Parts: sequence; structure tokens; C-alpha cells
Amino acid sequence: MAIDLRSDTVTRPSAAMREAAAGADVGDDVYGEDPAVNDLEAAAAATLGFEDALYVPTGTMGNQIAAHVHGERGDEVVLDRESHIYRWELGGLAQLSGLQPRTVDAADAVPSPTQFESAYVAESLHRPGTGLLTLENTHNARGGVAVPAASISAVADAAHDRGVPVHLDGARLFNACVALDVDPERMTRDVDSVLFCLSKGLGAPVGSILVGDAGFIDAARRVRKLFGGGMRQAGLIAAPGRLALENVERLAKDHANAARLAAGLDDIDGLRVPEPDTNIVQVYTDDRGLDAEAFVAACERAGVRGGAHGDYLTRFCTHLDVDADDVDEAIERVGEAIEAN
Repeated sequence: MAIDLRSDTVTRPSAAMREAAAGADVGDDVYGEDPAVNDLEAAAAATLGFEDALYVPTGTMGNQIAAHVHGERGDEVVLDRESHIYRWELGGLAQLSGLQPRTVDAADAVPSPTQFESAYVAESLHRPGTGLLTLENTHNARGGVAVPAASISAVADAAHDRGVPVHLDGARLFNACVALDVDPERMTRDVDSVLFCLSKGLGAPVGSILVGDAGFIDAARRVRKLFGGGMRQAGLIAAPGRLALENVERLAKDHANAARLAAGLDDIDGLRVPEPDTNIVQVYTDDRGLDAEAFVAACERAGVRGGAHGDYLTRFCTHLDVDADDVDEAIERVGEAIEAN
């Protein structure tokens, strides 16, 4: 059987989640009448210390809703050039909200205050100005980097000094909190809105949460409707999401398995594998002259699934459906695949 390490999005809902879905008390969420959704939103807001929360179908929708609410058409959005919002959301800032990305190379995963200041543009007769700063934690494309709370706060403070709101794409926020042993409220206290996924490492089958103050969420609810995200008896998927919030502490197991995987793969001749912060393992195959597409294909033939994320960069991702034995088996299979190439 294949060991699927393409992403933590491939997790399957637990039996308890399936039971919760089947037994959920539901109503029309567009009318605000779904008890399971209301319970999930209240719990999520309390977990991060915000006034209110909104359940959305996907993380991408949540990020784009936040940008639409915070920004005005024509505004520039400062963000890392490797960020998910910029790279993987189909140009949604421009297509959905008329916003212009201004990218910076945030080598430390989030822009420094100095980088923000350099990218900031004041509104004038000729320019709309900077309307939003977006950050990402953990940072997917930079290897699941867990960004320290102090780094988030420092650049958020710089943005606020200029009157610029800050949105945090925290699709894997709880991975960062667990890795750094930081309370979620501390991690997010200096930003204006946060998106986090209930799927991925937390194991829910679908859904994400957008949090902010009450006025922001009121506006976000209208934009969710505009973007086609108004759902009806959504408690069927929200109830498993409520259980997902109880899976935060177990993320440490995924991190341990990722470290185990990285160490084992790094011992294979021709592979270069940095130690991961969280559950994302980056494998470089340039030393062997084997491009990522060929490496991924060889691994898949050996029964290990991964994803090419650059010319010579492959990503593997541990999750709740992978245990230490699976990791050891994956290392052995990848070693065999390398030897065959």
C-alpha cells in the first residue's frame, strides 16, 4: 500500500468525526441558525482570543475574504513572494478584490519591519498606497517554518504604525504554536485577522476558520456570501471541525515523525534534507542530478507519494494517518528508489 506523504490535506476523518457529522444538530447557516456551526465559531474565536469567527469552506476563501474586507480596490498588499496567498491562490487578490501584490523576499518567512517600511507606499494623487500586510505561519513554501511570535509582532507593529491592517494566513497555525510551545493567543495577538484550517493536521474533512473583531466578521460574512461560500445545513461538516480543535496537541507526533523522516532521508547518498521545524520535509536532489519530477515518479513506483515543489525540491508531509512505522518503511522505499536511479 502506498504511503501518502503528498500533504496533510489527505487525512481521513476519524470514526468520532463521522459520528459527529451524522448526529449534528443543524439549521440554515446563512440565517445563522446552525447550532453546530455557531458552536464551532464560538470555540474558534475563544481559542485565539478574538471577538468572533466565521466558518468558511476553504483556507483560500478565508484569505481572500480577509483581503477583500481589509483592502480597497487598487491598494497594494505587502507579502512574501513565496507566500501561499501570492503563489497558490490564482491571483485572487487581483481577480476578486482589485488589489495589487507588492512582494518582498522574506528569507526569515515573514518580512522584517525594515522590509515592510521599504515596501510601504503612502497614498497620494498618483498611488493608492499600501492597504494590507499579510503574513504566513507556518510558512508552507519555505519548508513549514514556524515563525516566532516576536517576529509576527514586530512587523505587525510596524504596519500598524502606518495605519495598515495585518492578516495572518495561519493555515497550519497550530503546528507553529506546538513547535514553539507558544499559546495561540500570544501568537496572534498583534494581528487583525487570522485564517486557520481545520483540515490538514487537525484532521477534519473540510473547512477553515476566519477570526477577527465583531465588525470585521460581520463584513466577512457578507463577502463570504458574495464569493459563494454561504452554506445551509453546514453543521454536518462543522461538527467534525469542532472535534478537530481537540487535535492540536497531537501535532507534536507529526513533527517527531517529520524529524525522523528527514534524518533517515538525509542519510541516503545524494539527498540533502534540512531538519524540519514542523511536519513539512523538504528533499533536495540536485547533488544527485535527479530532478524533482523524476524523483517523485521513482518514489511513487516504490510506493511513497510526494510532490515536486521546485526543479530539484520535493516535499513530503507527515500527518495523523502516518505513524513511525510508516516513516521507517518510507525511508527504506525511497532508498530503494534512489538506488534504482
